[in-house]
Amino acid sequence: MICVVVTYLMREGTDAQAIELFRPLAAETRKEPGCRLYEVHRSTTNPLQFFLYEQYDDQAALDAHRAAPHFEKYGKNGLFALIESRSPEIYERLEV
Repeated sequence: MICVVVTYLMREGTDAQAIELFRPLAAETRKEPGCRLYEVHRSTTNPLQFFLYEQYDDQAALDAHRAAPHFEKYGKNGLFALIESRSPEIYERLEV
């Protein structure tokens, strides 16, 4: 299993629009084969900051997510246009 965490800082005045894009992106992503979890969080101290927590079965499932039409529509062609900064990290689960 792999985990993806992404922190987004949206441009001033775009937080409401970002939420409207996160909703369908999350709903469609959760239906993907290999997606175990897809959660969107908003900072309690900065309304322009969002945190995504995602879990996928493997790299192939993540690759499929990134190639999905809804990621293209709501992510690349939607959210990415509103971003001031974006910090993604990918983690592998340790068997401990």
